[in-house]
Amino acid sequence: MNTKYFYPAYFHKAEEGGFWISFPDLPECLTQGDHMSEAYEMAVDALGLTLEDRIKDNDVPVPTPVDQLSPEEDAYTVIIEFDLLEYRKKHCSKAVKKTLSIPQWLNEEAMAKGINFSQVLQDGLKAQLGL
Repeated sequence: MNTKYFYPAYFHKAEEGGFWISFPDLPECLTQGDHMSEAYEMAVDALGLTLEDRIKDNDVPVPTPVDQLSPEEDAYTVIIEFDLLEYRKKHCSKAVKKTLSIPQWLNEEAMAKGINFSQVLQDGLKAQLGL
């Protein structure tokens, strides 16, 4: 699964100061910020929320190449990077219960040594997935 996404965004100068941001490939994705660094952070968050919904619906558009974009006069084109894996680690860490089966003798040995089954499973899955 792709975990990093790069989408062009238009940073428009807002009349009251700061910026409002739109994404040409994701018309529902809009946000704003009082200054450039805040606007960029807000753009990353907005992109993440939008892509999470789009991924669930299997409707992730291919980003338009920058040389094919035509921003309005008051806008700057900025490429926004979104790391889905980091976003999910930060926002989707709710524990889920899993049922598994292991041989009785292995369970008894692990229990005798005070092994944390959940931690061992998490560590094993991360290693298996290369995370």
